[in-house]
Amino acid sequence: MGNETRRPDDPAGGIEPVNLRSALEERYLAYALSTIMHRALPDVRDGLKPVHRRVLYAMRLLRLDPGQGFKKCARVVGDVIGKYHPHGDQSVYDALVRLAQDFAQRYPLVDGQGNFGNIDGDNAAAMRYTEARLTEVAGLLLEGLDQDAVDFRETYDGEEKEPIVLPGAFPNLLANGSSGIAVGMATSIPPHNAAELCDAAMHLIDDPEATVEKLVEFVRGPDFPTGGILIEEPASITEAYRTGRGGFRVRARWSIEDLGRGTWVAVITEIPYQVQKARLIEKIAELLQAKRLPLVADVRDESAEDVRIVLEPRSRTVDANLMMESMFKLTELETRFPLNMNVLSRGQVPNVIGLRQVLKEWLAHRREVLQRRSRFRLEQILRRLEILEGYLVAYLNLDEVIRIIREEDEPKAVMMARWSLTDTQAEAILNMRLRSLRKLEEIEIRGEHDKLSAERADIEALLASDGKQWAAVRWEIGEVRAQFGPETELGRRRTTLGDRPVHDVGDVAQALIEREPITVVVSQKGWIRAMKGHVADMGTLTFKAGDSLKTAFHAETTDKILVLATNGKVFTLGADRLPGGRGTGEPLRLMVDLEEGADAVEVFVHKPGRRLLIASSDGYGFLVDETDLVATTRKGRQVLNVSAPVEARIAVPAEGDHVAMIGENRKLLLFPLDQVPEMARGKGVRLQRYKDGSVADMRVFSGVVGLTWTTSAGSTYVRSLAELADWISERGTAGRLPPSGFPKSNRFGPRGL
Repeated sequence: MGNETRRPDDPAGGIEPVNLRSALEERYLAYALSTIMHRALPDVRDGLKPVHRRVLYAMRLLRLDPGQGFKKCARVVGDVIGKYHPHGDQSVYDALVRLAQDFAQRYPLVDGQGNFGNIDGDNAAAMRYTEARLTEVAGLLLEGLDQDAVDFRETYDGEEKEPIVLPGAFPNLLANGSSGIAVGMATSIPPHNAAELCDAAMHLIDDPEATVEKLVEFVRGPDFPTGGILIEEPASITEAYRTGRGGFRVRARWSIEDLGRGTWVAVITEIPYQVQKARLIEKIAELLQAKRLPLVADVRDESAEDVRIVLEPRSRTVDANLMMESMFKLTELETRFPLNMNVLSRGQVPNVIGLRQVLKEWLAHRREVLQRRSRFRLEQILRRLEILEGYLVAYLNLDEVIRIIREEDEPKAVMMARWSLTDTQAEAILNMRLRSLRKLEEIEIRGEHDKLSAERADIEALLASDGKQWAAVRWEIGEVRAQFGPETELGRRRTTLGDRPVHDVGDVAQALIEREPITVVVSQKGWIRAMKGHVADMGTLTFKAGDSLKTAFHAETTDKILVLATNGKVFTLGADRLPGGRGTGEPLRLMVDLEEGADAVEVFVHKPGRRLLIASSDGYGFLVDETDLVATTRKGRQVLNVSAPVEARIAVPAEGDHVAMIGENRKLLLFPLDQVPEMARGKGVRLQRYKDGSVADMRVFSGVVGLTWTTSAGSTYVRSLAELADWISERGTAGRLPPSGFPKSNRFGPRGL
């Protein structure tokens, strides 16, 4: 600033004040548009971003055609960054490498020689060590480039020309897919099968009003270079192709390999697209170490050229499908590939479009390329016919032509005036060689003239007819389809369509838990914890001041724990998620949404298929299948309908054919279990009538065995039905005082939950 010179009439010294907000908006918008148009989004017509288009064009100029020799990638990258793409050499080389990777590109555009990386995620060798040339697919994309098929523009320095878009005879956008992140938008397009795309495009030519539902009959879903199994619902696939947004779930391909004597291993031969194999195996090993895959004993990578990942089960009795479902849930053996067909429509407008629109724009481009190439060829024919007609004039007047050339000072002007020749025709006659004057040459010229005249008529008829143009485009697509049909090695579909998982979500979740013995301890104040192992002596348990043991029972980490609350709700806890037994545990209220004023009355292990007899404090109840008690949310499941002051009081296993109930009024009642209905929810029926008080205890027992109770001293009494005949009555009656020896606590003893 000290050296700045100022004009007398410019006190600010040439500094112009600019609003910061406006300046930032203007510059950021320019950056955003540059990123969108020239870096991140592919063109719908050739499916390429500028860097890929420039790599292919530079390789074409280096004559790296299919079947020709290879050249160092450093030479290609040098041409690209020196002539067309003034960016970092590594970014250009990375783009070239990706075009050559058969695990990244469904139809590679570059034929690489050397180390171009692998599916483990290893990088390619340096560009000075690798070599490249174009593939047949790239040849199709570039076909017609020298026939005025597309427009060219000046490069960044104005010294060269580069194509704005490639002719694109191959449906590259969908066949190879694309991904990129721009400013405020992104694109993600999975690879597809070229033969299916060609079939859909030809159908769209035959029926321009074809719906997405019809096109999906041809394009059945993505076709990833790494194979795998697509398990997305057909309706979801159709909707994704209609809107251009969605996703596809793809799974690894696996099979069971029998090792004999009942032993087996699961062998994975294909993994989802863009999953790095080495990182995948590391993740599985980490899960094994963390004991989150209890059904798997070991994982081995036996891959060579092909993928071969071996999973060894914990035992031969493990369900293979369930084991693999647990793997799919926790690892990248199952992934969801997003679909976001955000492309440059007509090369200019970023837009999210569906499958039908993508195909229509590609077909419109192919028609335009056909028209331009036809006009270019027509111009060549007209120029050649003009010269041939001049030659024919010369042959008809050969002697006169020779005389004019020998005698006239300006033979060109004389010939033009004499036979009405054009400048081009006269120049061609003057440049003829003497050997061309023989008779055979005249016959050949007349034949060429007739052939070119016929071709001219065909091209003019083509350019005048929309129907003929679409027929020609259809024929070209049919040729591509034949070249990459399902019978060819490159064209066969690799990703197959499969069914959704057959195992229940709960089964899979259960399989993910390491099975270990625990002891569940619940205190009187509602604190719960899980001790490791099956603790035998409960007298060693400690509790907070003023608290004591309510119940304790043995379980396993794979069990579900059911909690019956006084408000009639049943809550479900995973035994593996209970707090550890080192402290005093956690309050149940923090683990489930237990309402204020409600408390837990029963906590027990869920046994699927078992029936329970559940009762409220006023003696109402019913039978319920234990499966109907399991809740999937923290809010629990309302089972017994009660309203204050009535509470849910008791639940016992319904294992037997008779019910014994005793109230706090010390009245005992026995009645047949078949008098109690089975329900999923409700108030139930009256089991025992109380004038005052409520139910104290309840037991379901077998009449053959008899009713058992245990005294506080530990003595056990058994009474047969004959001995208890005076207490057997109908459900809902009051009962009578129990026989001698019945505990003063009005309890039968442990409930066996």
